[in-house]
Amino acid sequence: MSYDLAVWEGDRPADDAAATATFEDLYRQHMRHTGGQKTAPTPLIRQYVEALVARWPDMSPDDDEEAEEACPWSDGPLINNTSGPLFYFGMVFSKCQEAAPFAADLARTLGLVCFDPQDQRLIS
Repeated sequence: MSYDLAVWEGDRPADDAAATATFEDLYRQHMRHTGGQKTAPTPLIRQYVEALVARWPDMSPDDDEEAEEACPWSDGPLINNTSGPLFYFGMVFSKCQEAAPFAADLARTLGLVCFDPQDQRLIS
């Protein structure tokens, strides 16, 4: 089981309904390309992902069990979950209590929008 967040570059939507519509539009535009082709992340999204992996390194096929256990990401490398201004990523449920607030605070610090697609709500 995982907990997902979406982070994007752009104006903060007025409310949860507007955020849901914006997320769905961005997801259609940037994550559902024919043949799975995605665009390079924007510099700000790349900076965000780099800050996340500076805090908790990406998963690697060479990781031992202890390193995997410490990692909150449900897959990796995280940069593969970006396309243009959108980053949609998952955390293992057992680690999301620590990683999700950090991810939301970091997004806010960088002026990015943070959205919970499961509950369809903006993260303050």
